[in-house]
Amino acid sequence: MKFFLFYLKGHRKGIFTFLLFSFIFLTVFALYHLPVAAVIYPVGICILLGILLLIADMFQAHRKHHQLQELQRVSSALMDCFPEIKSQDDEDYQKIIGLLREEQRQLENRTNFQISDMVDYYTIWAHQIKTPIASMKLNLQSEDSPLARTLSEDLFRIEQYVEMVLCYLRLNSSSTDYLIQEYSFDDIIKQAVKKFAGQFIRKKIRLDFQQTQARVITDEKWLSFVIEQVLSNALKYTPSGTITINMEAPKTLCIRDTGIGIAPEDLPRIFEKGYTGYNGRKDKKASGIGLYLCRRICENLGHRITANSSLESGTVIRIHLEQKALKAE
Repeated sequence: MKFFLFYLKGHRKGIFTFLLFSFIFLTVFALYHLPVAAVIYPVGICILLGILLLIADMFQAHRKHHQLQELQRVSSALMDCFPEIKSQDDEDYQKIIGLLREEQRQLENRTNFQISDMVDYYTIWAHQIKTPIASMKLNLQSEDSPLARTLSEDLFRIEQYVEMVLCYLRLNSSSTDYLIQEYSFDDIIKQAVKKFAGQFIRKKIRLDFQQTQARVITDEKWLSFVIEQVLSNALKYTPSGTITINMEAPKTLCIRDTGIGIAPEDLPRIFEKGYTGYNGRKDKKASGIGLYLCRRICENLGHRITANSSLESGTVIRIHLEQKALKAE
């Protein structure tokens, strides 16, 4: 119905002109007292033929409209099958579309080059910065003093931030080095926990780690990053108490802390990019990137991450590891 109304609106000048000419002929015949029937008959035939031609043209216009609708469903790079050119307007519009497509292609190429160049630079920077970090860690290991331990923890956080940069850069890269295999889940958890041993000791936080005896199809390095980020947050927002790591059915890793918790209004948005919430704003050190990366990585691995929390009662982060799409390579 909408197409029909638009079609009549587009051809209203032609229809009005035809009716006007017919009226003029009838008026002239009447003024000269000529037989009006002599003009009514040919006018009726012309109206009938005009309607038939209008219907045929309408079907042709509808076919063209359908072709253009099909083109709307594909990307601009695949827009090749334009309707046949039947007017100067058609040719002009298709030339304009061609120029816009070429301009868009050039803009995309320049943008992709700039992004690729930036990613390469920061990737090289992240790898270069690891060398002085490793050197500083070795130097601090030879000392055992409160200052050395504090510096070691600060250095550990810097190393975490560098890993976050690398993860962020690689997340959307076509060359992301996923290695999907079956792993011992306990080994992955132990590696992550070992990195935070010093912080557990310094903050006097108890770790309750219950062996899972599970095996999981995943990428060890990327899943380790997710667990480390969750543990880092748990330690950051738990002044005292216990962090519990256990397995829930069906194959769900549960990391529970007794920290300050998350405000109810913040909970639905903690996995959004850049969202820090009340605790992050109060802490003034949160970037809002860690949990966002965790969600993105879990999605890429076929896992799922969720959170439950309440203020002053701690937080529970669950990583749902059951999946059907991934198979060991």
